[in-house]
Amino acid sequence: MRTAFISQLRDRFRASGPALRPIPHTSTTKSQSGRQEMLLIPDRLWITTGVADGETPLNAFDNALLEARIGNYNLVKVSSIVPAGAIVEVEAPEIVAGALVPAVLAVCTSEVPGQIITASVGLGLGKGSHGIIMEHTCNTSPQEAEYVVKAKVVEAFRRRGLVLDDLVVRTCHYKVERVGCAVAAVVLWKG
Repeated sequence: MRTAFISQLRDRFRASGPALRPIPHTSTTKSQSGRQEMLLIPDRLWITTGVADGETPLNAFDNALLEARIGNYNLVKVSSIVPAGAIVEVEAPEIVAGALVPAVLAVCTSEVPGQIITASVGLGLGKGSHGIIMEHTCNTSPQEAEYVVKAKVVEAFRRRGLVLDDLVVRTCHYKVERVGCAVAAVVLWKG
């Protein structure tokens, strides 16, 4: 009986299709099945860092997000592609608390007092193409993290056959007191 009911619901859903309506700042495209799907294409980026201590790893992470001024967003981890033409903003975005915000995160947490933790993000912008964001974390110097993240961006561009036009790196490091966290992030949104 239950199986028949589920089958009827499934058939009804397939027949009518989901009612998708574009929301502001999206475009639509047809999928292979012919249905319209929404695509959110960010056109703004902001790079930020934060370091903090806490009583627990989660509290240290939350505190580092707050220091980076992204602690009141629901961050959605995304892979590392920057849409062509996206603008790198200098100032933090004005986004309402609780919003779903795409982000590329480099997070390093440690419970070893005295340990140095480092987080780094590299943002490569393409010449006439999309860009790439890479991240790196380590328990060594900021200089080492920056070297590695730059190499990752250069390799990603080379592998795709793209021309690297500009490279921006942001790194933070922290000497752990109790439980520490270092966060470097790139947030993406539609302006």
